Amino acid sequence: MSAISRPIWIMLGAISIAFHLWLIFSGLVPNLVSRPIHMALALPWALIFVAKTRAQNISGAILTVIGLIGCGWIVFNHGSLADQYGFLMGNGQIAIAAVLLGIVLEMARRAIGWPLPMVAGIALLYALFGEYVPGEFGHAGLPVESMLGTLTIAEGGLWGSLTGVSVSIVAIFVIFGAVLNAGEAGQGFMNVAGAAAGRLKGGAAKVSVISSALFGSISGSASANVASTGAITLPAMTRLGYPKRLAAAVEAVASSGGQIMPPLMGAGAFVMVELTGRPYVDIMVAATLPAFLYFLAVWVGINAFAMRFDLPGVPKEDRPTMRAVIITSCFFLVPFTILLWGMFGGGYTPQYSACLALVVGAALLFLDGNLSFDLARTKDRFTDVCLNAGRQVAMIGSIILCASIVIGVLGLTGLGVKITSLLLSGSGGMLWPALLLTALACLILGMEVPTTAAYVICVSVAGPALIELGLDPLQAHLFVFWFALLSTITPPVCGAVFIAAGMVEENWLKVAGSAMALGIGLYIVPLAMVANASLIDLGSDPVWAIAAGLKVAIGLTAISYGLISPRPLIVRIGLALAGAIAIFVAGV
Repeated sequence: MSAISRPIWIMLGAISIAFHLWLIFSGLVPNLVSRPIHMALALPWALIFVAKTRAQNISGAILTVIGLIGCGWIVFNHGSLADQYGFLMGNGQIAIAAVLLGIVLEMARRAIGWPLPMVAGIALLYALFGEYVPGEFGHAGLPVESMLGTLTIAEGGLWGSLTGVSVSIVAIFVIFGAVLNAGEAGQGFMNVAGAAAGRLKGGAAKVSVISSALFGSISGSASANVASTGAITLPAMTRLGYPKRLAAAVEAVASSGGQIMPPLMGAGAFVMVELTGRPYVDIMVAATLPAFLYFLAVWVGINAFAMRFDLPGVPKEDRPTMRAVIITSCFFLVPFTILLWGMFGGGYTPQYSACLALVVGAALLFLDGNLSFDLARTKDRFTDVCLNAGRQVAMIGSIILCASIVIGVLGLTGLGVKITSLLLSGSGGMLWPALLLTALACLILGMEVPTTAAYVICVSVAGPALIELGLDPLQAHLFVFWFALLSTITPPVCGAVFIAAGMVEENWLKVAGSAMALGIGLYIVPLAMVANASLIDLGSDPVWAIAAGLKVAIGLTAISYGLISPRPLIVRIGLALAGAIAIFVAGV
């Protein structure tokens, strides 16, 4: 980004922020207006901002102009297009539809790489030519005008409910996160973590766990979390003599957990609201105990590693003062309090509550940890908000638009039902084999696409089968959502591990081994949610939910010590078996 273009990107980011905020207060805006504008605002960020060469810059600019024309055509003709009921009229409309789909694939490719666009491209080819596929996985054939029309001028593809979530909810929370990140909230996370855990055995690692959990709940990205909090926590751990593989593993595992940590939980939770029809507050409350158990397992794992290695706490002189903790914690506690009050006390929607919290967070950007005001610093912070919010909204929008193509094709062709039938028959109609097959599918798909996209695609094909086999819909969705995270720490493709290992210059396989042991909760807690159905009933039945949580906590503690502690092998095996029995026998 050159000095000449920087003001343009700041302005584009500000326009994106203003548009998405305006939508919250503007009342009803037709979906064929708001959603194409959402894509139009994402186009330059996804196609030009990320360009690394002159050729990419030029091609990105050309595609952006074409995409803007296509989105503009949808917006200005939304009334008449709605009357076509998803059927294109003439070659001109077919060409516009094809170009829009192609541009969405390219946006996703430039934003996150090839895998997701390839999946979407294969889905489109299946929709076009699936009638020639022999056997039960073929379909009867779809007229091109109907297939492309449903995906591009109706609400069954690009402008479907997933994109609606991106427009009306995800974008607001991304902007909220950008506001918090631009100010003192990140330092507040670090100070609170340092005060709470710095003096403990393994304190530097535990500081990383707490700060990454807090930061990850607003960033929604394991990789971004590692890069940001890891820049502080990793040098602190290595300077105190922590083994590099352990330091990197702690940061990768803690950062991965941010996406399952209420109150925000990244974009996936908001998509879950749309797919399950459950209020966001219900999902947030249901996810609270499982998230706590995940971080408990990490905490216990650090204690077990402390039996192997000397893991000192943070030196007293490096810990924050109480004054610094109190002041900087307000930079995230005040906006979070406003957010939670809006959802629980005020009875507002999550997006409206986020707007209120966002305004408060923006006001706090004028101050620093010493409560001093500096105009130049404030200007830089608002600049960062515009740039980061514009880029992040566009990236998530690109992912969701591309995933919407896959979901649209699954609905058009009936392929989702066929895959569900295959899963049911492959599992012999039994729940646990179906769960393990689903977990494997989540792991494989999650290696190649972001967590939210992996969750959406997996739950679309496996969710109905799990529900048919007896799972509550929210249970099924949380199970898939958790397992979509597996690839952040599980080889062969483990993004959070790669980044953390690179930052400490350690072999990534060694880091992955430690990360899988520390993050054992990521593999066990989703299964525990099925074996102990009360675990997600904190809102409706708190007594039984807490009882189930204590039971699973005891089991996870035993398994973590069994995996990591230096005790004799027979003792470790006994601990792991006892932990498994505690979790899976006589579920609550």
